[in-house]
Amino acid sequence: MSYHGKVKVSTRGDYASRALLSLALHQDDSGPTSVKEIAERTGLPQPYLEQILLALKGAGLVRSKRGMGGGYVLARPPGEISLGQIVSAVDGPIVAGDFGRPHENGACDHEGQCVLLAVWADVGEHMREHLDSFTLADMVRRARGSATEDSRTRSLAAPLA
Repeated sequence: MSYHGKVKVSTRGDYASRALLSLALHQDDSGPTSVKEIAERTGLPQPYLEQILLALKGAGLVRSKRGMGGGYVLARPPGEISLGQIVSAVDGPIVAGDFGRPHENGACDHEGQCVLLAVWADVGEHMREHLDSFTLADMVRRARGSATEDSRTRSLAAPLA
């Protein structure tokens, strides 16, 4: 049996990942990177990017410097920032759906509901684990064409089955 549906990362999650990947790719440049520079490099809309970067700052993933020569830098090394952390910072907890948990708030009032709630929770956990298995350092290596072939790099190229 194969699954032909889609599991989606939000636009905010994608934009946040792209912005931080840009910072990671240019971390050796001198000083912080302005929002304008990030927007130009990534093709992302600057006003929306500013909101996303503020959320990433609040989550401790980036630091900012104000004034002339200001902008953003990664708050931690790229190897210590996972895609799961980035997506969670802008979208909240990574879940398969907002169905509740078994036996919470009358969540099992209907036939079979607890079984399905447990499955959805399991799916969300697998999504979190998978996104957490990729760091910005991994993405930098892939972007520069130096990623080694392993099960994670193959799974990124393969469609969901």
